[in-house]
Amino acid sequence: MTQSLTHLDAKGNAHMVDVSDKAITKRTAIARSLVVMSPTTLTKIIEGGLPKGDVLATVRIAGIQAAKKTSDLIPLCHPLMLSKVEVEINVLDTESIEILCRCSLSGKTGVEMEALTGASVAALTLYDMCKAVDKGIVIKDTKLLEKQGGKSGSWSSDDNH
Repeated sequence: MTQSLTHLDAKGNAHMVDVSDKAITKRTAIARSLVVMSPTTLTKIIEGGLPKGDVLATVRIAGIQAAKKTSDLIPLCHPLMLSKVEVEINVLDTESIEILCRCSLSGKTGVEMEALTGASVAALTLYDMCKAVDKGIVIKDTKLLEKQGGKSGSWSSDDNH
């Protein structure tokens, strides 16, 4: 079954989807960004040895703020009253950090874009905080891991960590 793009009208013009008749349901989404850097940079992050201060606290706050501001950044996204945004930072190995952003609400539209925006901006903030010591940091594999709620129900990525 082919689904149509919901942000296009019958003439192909972009428009904001009308969600006024949709049911209010609990909706959640989790997105991830991976950040790869030199082992020296990761050590400095963990030990707090970078000139801009507490990198991980700043990354968490940036991700939360970004999720809350998604409708200001992404055209046609609805402004949402998020009930929870959580940014989790996991050190995977000697050179990789995983950033997970979980968003939830009870509402008429999903929170996938908020989770993706939160994870993306958190990763960009990590880069900004560390670029003075490592300009070769790579942000990769930003993706939706799972979503729950709404008309389409639950969905999970095949390689969900």
